[in-house]
Amino acid sequence: MKKYFSIYKMTLLENIQYLSNLFFNFITFTLTIYIFLCLWQYMYKDPSNLIEGYDLTQMIWYVLITECMWYGNRNKSLMESMSNDIKSGSIAYNLNKPYSYLIFMIAKHFGEITLKFIFYFIISIILGFIFVGPLDNFAFAMLPLIIISMILGVIINSLIRIVISLLSFWIEDSTPFHWIYDKLILVIGTLFPVELFPLFLQPIIKCSPIFVVNYGPAKLFIDFSFASFRTIFVAQIIYVILIVILATIIYRKGVKKLNVNGG
Repeated sequence: MKKYFSIYKMTLLENIQYLSNLFFNFITFTLTIYIFLCLWQYMYKDPSNLIEGYDLTQMIWYVLITECMWYGNRNKSLMESMSNDIKSGSIAYNLNKPYSYLIFMIAKHFGEITLKFIFYFIISIILGFIFVGPLDNFAFAMLPLIIISMILGVIINSLIRIVISLLSFWIEDSTPFHWIYDKLILVIGTLFPVELFPLFLQPIIKCSPIFVVNYGPAKLFIDFSFASFRTIFVAQIIYVILIVILATIIYRKGVKKLNVNGG
């Protein structure tokens, strides 16, 4: 594992050199949050009202946390680099290297998003206090458990992107599938809580990756309970195991197909 940590560390140090790029993204992020603040303020004509159990403060904090996770985990290495490696055939050169290509890409990915995720998390907290103030009865003692859930959400999101990119072994371009997945996560899990969707859709959404990627961690942040944490944590672990198995199977079949076709 030491070599993968070295890859992570080198990628992280490389991204520190371009830290100024994050400050340009800060403008886009802040404008997005401000737009949704205005939207929800209009819908909550009386801030004390509840919409599906959420008051205005909780709703804004929900959007802040989910947007933080969505912005902080966007990375072209998994969305484009893997697909391009497979399409161009350059992945064949990595198969003979003394490391796993999949773990190499994961280590590189986390090296690229670590600073970005921390940056957006800090900005989200600052904007939350500026726009709506602190959450009532926030479970500060449970913050480590909430962060664990957020990290697992990021891991699951990254693994799903790997699976989508690996489809390039069979299809010419996996970009449309990334686009569809992005929009599903953005609309269903990020901008609006699951409770705002029709009742017949809610069980389906809660059985999908959306529940464990964005909604679950954000729900714990604004309204923590041990029962919810157990449910979300167990679901996240199950998803990690299943997606790792799926990614491994797809990768091995893809490499076998590549070898049969002579690279």
